[in-house]
Amino acid sequence: MVLNLEKHNMIKKTLYDKDIREPLFDFLEEKFGKVRIFEEKRTGRARADVVMVTPTDLYGIEIKSDADSYVRLAGQVEEYNRHYDKNYIVAGTSHAVHVKEHVPDSWGIITVELDENENPDFYVLREASINPEADPKMKIEFLWRPELNNLLEKNKLPKYRNKSKSAIQDFLLENVPGEILWPQAYEELFERDYTTIAQKINDYRLSIGQKKRRKRKYKKRKL
Repeated sequence: MVLNLEKHNMIKKTLYDKDIREPLFDFLEEKFGKVRIFEEKRTGRARADVVMVTPTDLYGIEIKSDADSYVRLAGQVEEYNRHYDKNYIVAGTSHAVHVKEHVPDSWGIITVELDENENPDFYVLREASINPEADPKMKIEFLWRPELNNLLEKNKLPKYRNKSKSAIQDFLLENVPGEILWPQAYEELFERDYTTIAQKINDYRLSIGQKKRRKRKYKKRKL
């Protein structure tokens, strides 16, 4: 029996998370324009695969590759809904038929499969809409103390240096309208610089009479 090589070569390969991420980031930048991407961000009891910031919204993006299952998705959906303005699920072809059954109607759906050149090809099956369950308190927790201080300054509010981070979050939520606060907050996330933030936090701690944060020491595992 002679194999039809053309058909044989069309057998779909399994797409893994590592195959999807970088091409996905390019797709998101092309689709949304100005974006900043954060990976593997703690989101309540879950961990978001991707957090995307735009000038107007905070997005949670969950990747379900062909190798993934729906086992943990219900709990992930619950946490994403508490933390993000809008959510997307990116689904490999093995999930394309049933993915709608596993996420709320407000979630956007992006499918991914390999094109004829074996490159990931993305298609927006459904656009994301505003998530009605987003909790402002959960969203503002993404901001670090120096970033919260910047928001106080921008809105000509007292800095209350001796108040806790949680108290400052509540103060901002109570005193700055959301249509002003959130674009400012998202701009802070655009400007976040991981190379200088540790020094900024230590400078702030010293200014209120606290000690610098100690660097964590990690024990080497014995082989």
